Amino acid sequence: MTEETQTPVEETQTPNIQLQDLSVAVQAIDMASAKGAYTGTDMELVGRVRNTIAAFVQANAPQQKESTEEEASEE
Repeated sequence: MTEETQTPVEETQTPNIQLQDLSVAVQAIDMASAKGAYTGTDMELVGRVRNTIAAFVQANAPQQKESTEEEASEE
């Protein structure tokens, strides 16, 4: 008789992407671009994706500046 050894099955977790992760991706694209890592034909596609990610981060970032200004005007 043989015993079956059961190993625990790891639960598959959906990866979470934070705004910080996207911000780092934009910075990485900018650094690679500055170092000439992309060819001229790549730049259009890479630039479009970079701008889309940057716009998403900016639109979804906490509005700390406005909150600070509102608090200052209330005092």
